[in-house]
Amino acid sequence: MGTKTVDETGAETGTEAERDEQNLDVTKADAAGTSTDEGTGPAADAEERDEADADVEEQDEADADLAALDESEAGRDGGVGQGAAAVVSAALGLVSLTGSWVSTVAAARETLVGQLRTSSTASVATQVKEVYGDAWATTALVGGLFALVALIVGVVVLVRPAFGAPGRPQAAWIKSVAWAGVSLGVVGLVLAVAKYSDILLGLPSTS
Repeated sequence: MGTKTVDETGAETGTEAERDEQNLDVTKADAAGTSTDEGTGPAADAEERDEADADVEEQDEADADLAALDESEAGRDGGVGQGAAAVVSAALGLVSLTGSWVSTVAAARETLVGQLRTSSTASVATQVKEVYGDAWATTALVGGLFALVALIVGVVVLVRPAFGAPGRPQAAWIKSVAWAGVSLGVVGLVLAVAKYSDILLGLPSTS
């Protein structure tokens, strides 16, 4: 009888131990599942959203850099054209004051025409007017045209940023050269008008 009791007690004890081990395994499995579920829960979703937002921000920054690069290249292209126009304006203004081969040829031609249509018996006043006066007026007219073109080109360069790309600053040297062209154009135009109307350096008196 004693042996049977010991065997039954041992068997019951072994069964209880097996049940405890099974319960322990189930608890571990539940814990592992819980941890796995936690890895795919709200925290993981938040991390994925943060990563997506970071990718969108990086893409936006790249697009902004590309747009800035395009604007910078466009600005350089526009600056080259405006600078060239400003230099042309200043050069034309200088030519209007110093003269050019165009004005020289035009004046010589007008002198020749005056000599051909003026008879040798014409009065001195008529000869002076036809031969010299018309030639000087032609020189003043050509110089005035150069000055007018210089003035127009310089003004266009100065107002160009307001119509092409508002808010984009214009290079200081472009403004300076353009203002020089405008100034020379104004001076040349005034002098041309004064000479053409005989206010400045008029024909000498022949009386």
